[in-house]
Amino acid sequence: MTQRISQSQNLTKTRIVIIGAGFGGLSMAIRLQQSQFNDFIILEKANAVGGTWRENQYPGAACDVQSHLYSLSFAAKPDWSKRYAEASEIFDYIQDLVERYQLKQYIQFNKEVCSAHYDEQRFRWSLLLKNGECIESQYVIFASGPLHVPQIPKIKGIEKFKGQVFHSSQWKHDYNLDDKTIASIGTGGSAIQYIPEIAKQAQQLYVFQRTAAWVIPRDERSYSRLEQYLFKHLDWFRKFHRARLYWSNEVRVVPIVQPKLMKYGQKLAEMFIRYQVKDQNIAKKLTPDYVLGCKRILISNQYYPTFNRGNVELICEAIQEVTEDSIVTADGISRPMDCLIYGTGFITDPRIYLKSFECFGLGGLELKQAWKAGSESFYGIMTKQFPNLFQLLGPNTLLGHNSVIFMIEAQVDYILQLIEMVDKNAAQAVVVRDETQNQFNQRLQKQFQHTVWQSGCVSWYQQQDGKNFALWPSYTWKYWRATQHLNPKNYHLLGLLTAQNSAA
Repeated sequence: MTQRISQSQNLTKTRIVIIGAGFGGLSMAIRLQQSQFNDFIILEKANAVGGTWRENQYPGAACDVQSHLYSLSFAAKPDWSKRYAEASEIFDYIQDLVERYQLKQYIQFNKEVCSAHYDEQRFRWSLLLKNGECIESQYVIFASGPLHVPQIPKIKGIEKFKGQVFHSSQWKHDYNLDDKTIASIGTGGSAIQYIPEIAKQAQQLYVFQRTAAWVIPRDERSYSRLEQYLFKHLDWFRKFHRARLYWSNEVRVVPIVQPKLMKYGQKLAEMFIRYQVKDQNIAKKLTPDYVLGCKRILISNQYYPTFNRGNVELICEAIQEVTEDSIVTADGISRPMDCLIYGTGFITDPRIYLKSFECFGLGGLELKQAWKAGSESFYGIMTKQFPNLFQLLGPNTLLGHNSVIFMIEAQVDYILQLIEMVDKNAAQAVVVRDETQNQFNQRLQKQFQHTVWQSGCVSWYQQQDGKNFALWPSYTWKYWRATQHLNPKNYHLLGLLTAQNSAA
């Protein structure tokens, strides 16, 4: 257990601490400013803002949500270059947010939080940083996001390999892939983007596939100068375009919650594979054996045609081991390689990716212990027994069909309501009622029944027992409606001047 912070230490005191300077943390900071809450700091473990878009700068990196929807509604960018922005343009947009809203004064870089303790007597959080610094605050907001800890597979003999090895989120840009023999492991969201790009450079590319992914067409069109002009000068036109994108995405959840309809979309997806891949044996290997939507649906026009190239080989045999200069599969075949790339995604279960972070709430309860049977919260924002601890994109608020920026904005506004409720009632803290969270999660998990997500596949949305801890199981407009106005009866207020620990 991390040693508690001594009261004799010099502490930095602030009212609100935001952990993470990605989309979530910056969105929270902007809205705090706009609500006249200026006593806050943002702690960022890296040396720059950007979160996911700082880390993922691999070749071909782009967003799978349309540009105008994958941006803050209150901080528009009218000059997006194309329908689906590449990582560099999104990263530039995030940099622009920092400048536009003068957020640099609030951000502290290279500040990684190791532990957080809640003092029940003083109604304050004490944070211990990796560099030994200590910070005390009334509120803590997790905005670190779920996709930042690389998933590195354990492969026998990997320590013997003398070539280059890296994960897609830790791309070695100074390593020249030209004319190299490359092995790429994984066929998820990152891999299907970089594989077509590196195939153009490699002498030979081996793609190791454990499970095929459903990949559907992508709208690659660019925005014309006229469209960009209209987006800039006619705000209603830009908002209408954003709304159209939102509702076109929202419709995609219909066949997910009504799986009988999904079979028609799946037939089209199968035709897309057969159309793009010339060798029908390879096409068959690239066709998933699970229902479309059970795992994350990916979008690309370039991925399937890559397997028409003579220098690309799809390998479905399990990897047995790695030697000094090759990779060996279970069938005994050894393939030489110069470079091994992990396209294996990220650790998504908070109980695992928070392993180096300890968070103690009421009664000394540690967060990972509270989530021992599975990560749960109330609307992904508050967890019982953890007063004044808020989270963005917490359990069951990721999406398989629409923009998480929409969810972040709803959560940010809800957090502001919680802080305002504490102030209005002259209290010190707020905590969700145990029964409120329990009943909410019982209803939520029932909603997964009979959806495509529970149709039999194993996905990163689930923990080992099959429980879906990641996704919101319904329409996002329902989430927005549910979080638009908080119900005080769902909460306890702590530290009331009247000494009452009842709801407002």
